[in-house]
Amino acid sequence: MKNNQRVMFITGAAGGIGRATVQLFSEKDWIVIGVDRNHFGEDFPTNGLFIQADISDPENLERIYDSVKSFTDTLDAVVNNAALQVVKPLLETTVEEWDAVMASNLRSVFLGAKLAYPLLKNRGGGSIINVSSVHAIATSSGVGSYAASKGGLLALTRSMAIEFAQDNIRVNAILPGAVNTPMLSAHLDQVRLENLAKRTVNGRIGMPVELAHAIYFLADGEQSSFMTGQSIVVDGGATAKLSTE
Repeated sequence: MKNNQRVMFITGAAGGIGRATVQLFSEKDWIVIGVDRNHFGEDFPTNGLFIQADISDPENLERIYDSVKSFTDTLDAVVNNAALQVVKPLLETTVEEWDAVMASNLRSVFLGAKLAYPLLKNRGGGSIINVSSVHAIATSSGVGSYAASKGGLLALTRSMAIEFAQDNIRVNAILPGAVNTPMLSAHLDQVRLENLAKRTVNGRIGMPVELAHAIYFLADGEQSSFMTGQSIVVDGGATAKLSTE
């Protein structure tokens, strides 16, 4: 590893936004450490580290960060991107399903921050980017547990920003709208995807690389150095448009 190379850690690395983010940071000459419960494949950056594990288990998180600390003693950025979505009416959602969503989407960020903090501090500061969702501010039926977890993530982002500023660690969130990822296509057929695209101001759904660039903007710090505790909506204008229009 070059002494001047920056190091980032991302959860949900094998998903749509995760893969695009891994590729972009690698192209920008960052060392990438990724984790996902699914296998990434053979194209993970050769100078990086991929860990296959489930971050919803606290003991797994401890082991993950043991591996990270064996690989590097500093981090410049942490991207909390992994997410679980249960599509089911609240009245039919079980306690187990609710807890699984919270463990993956919210608790893992809280516990991961505690483990990542010393590595960010060792670097003299850095950036944490929490990938929330437009469902945190405007949602629909059938995703109550997911929306609640993503709304909680915004509040956690603000709290982390306040507490971590003393060590020059910025904490921000991005709120993706409809993005062309396996998570979206798993729940919507082609007709519904096309209808969803028409509801955005841009008239299309987003591409993972577009979200990766928003994440990079917050991680890099060259243009976002005075930003912390903030939430950036990247949704093609979907939440700007009245539903009655």
